[in-house]
Amino acid sequence: MKHTARQLDTLRKIGVEVWILRGAETGEAVEAAESVQPARTAAPAAEVAAESPAAASADPPPAASTDTAAQLQAIEREVSVCRRCELHQTRTNTVFGCGNARADWLFVGEAPGRQEDLQGEPFVGRAGKLLDMMIAALGMRRERVFIANVLKCRPPNNRDPLPGEIEQCEAYLHRQLALIQPKVIVALGRISAQALLRTGDALSKLRGTTYRYGPDHIPLVVTYHPAYLLRSPEQKAKAWDDLWLAREIVRAAPEAG
Repeated sequence: MKHTARQLDTLRKIGVEVWILRGAETGEAVEAAESVQPARTAAPAAEVAAESPAAASADPPPAASTDTAAQLQAIEREVSVCRRCELHQTRTNTVFGCGNARADWLFVGEAPGRQEDLQGEPFVGRAGKLLDMMIAALGMRRERVFIANVLKCRPPNNRDPLPGEIEQCEAYLHRQLALIQPKVIVALGRISAQALLRTGDALSKLRGTTYRYGPDHIPLVVTYHPAYLLRSPEQKAKAWDDLWLAREIVRAAPEAG
């Protein structure tokens, strides 16, 4: 599979090792040589697959209809004044989510952090920059996907979400999904995965499987949280495996009628 030099550079910056055939010319599309891949890298990561050059430069999905955009904005206004749980007492801003309202990909984290709480937008710190690079390695821009959290408010001191908070807030996520209609959900991190799948299983056990989530049974894939990858960069190749699985789900999904 061929990739542009820009895509290969993005993968290297993320920390996924890329091996190319000796003699490949810089600046042109090159082919990953599976025969010289490190043994520790699983097959999907070994291929170092990103979107084709055409897909990387393609326009975003069609914009949502005025009605859909208006409905999302209405939910966002509702979230901004939500008092269903006690987190409204300590938040600075609610974090509804951002991105393309008809995105094929929906990334879901656990809850806003300090910077997200201050800015009202998900994944804006160092972890957010890494997530942007992961999205870029897939041949997309942040604006082409949708990014949200299980909780719309920051828990004090970034503690884990409580079951009651998840229960009160998850209905908002279901309503977002019903309007966005993504082809795949990527659960970022253990807390997000356990909350969405209602399980206590370790993330290592949850990875590598396609689940179904919500009333519409949307395919869901589990991967590491970008913040964890910053602390454990040796796991980035595994995260790429997970994104490859999600990418194959998107590719296999029928086009909207």
